[in-house]
Amino acid sequence: MKNVKKIATAIVLFVAFTGFVNAQSKVAHIDVTQLLSAMPEMKAAEAELKKLSETYNADIESSMTELRNKYTQYENEAASKSQEENEKRAIELQGVQKNIGEAQQAAQRELQKKQQELFAPISDKAKAAIEKVAADQGFDYVIDAQPGGGLIVSKGKDLLADVKKQLGI
Repeated sequence: MKNVKKIATAIVLFVAFTGFVNAQSKVAHIDVTQLLSAMPEMKAAEAELKKLSETYNADIESSMTELRNKYTQYENEAASKSQEENEKRAIELQGVQKNIGEAQQAAQRELQKKQQELFAPISDKAKAAIEKVAADQGFDYVIDAQPGGGLIVSKGKDLLADVKKQLGI
């Protein structure tokens, strides 16, 4: 009789423990940055951005060289020019300098826009693959392994409604 009780108790504990383990959410993690950098599409996008950046930098550097040459020329000729002519030249140089600054800002905006345009489909593809693997392997949550990375997949129960009810809101 004692053995039957022990066996029955062991079976009840085993079933309860198994049910508890199965009720737990499965959590996984992934280093999204490492995944993205390994994707061939990302390497191609980065190469395209680098090429575009080099083009913008070459244009701006060319303008800067032109500005420096003009500045040197105007500085060398300043003694032989009138006050009015020198002031006009100074205003001209300021305008060129302002244009170069605006060109730099426009280039930066264009690079950011192009980066978003190129990286969005790659990021979406990676997220879809992560979600599929998580679903196939039964994970409820997938967290980015990078510090501050955040949650990628969230299939578990959302407690918002229950917590609001608890708070009376």
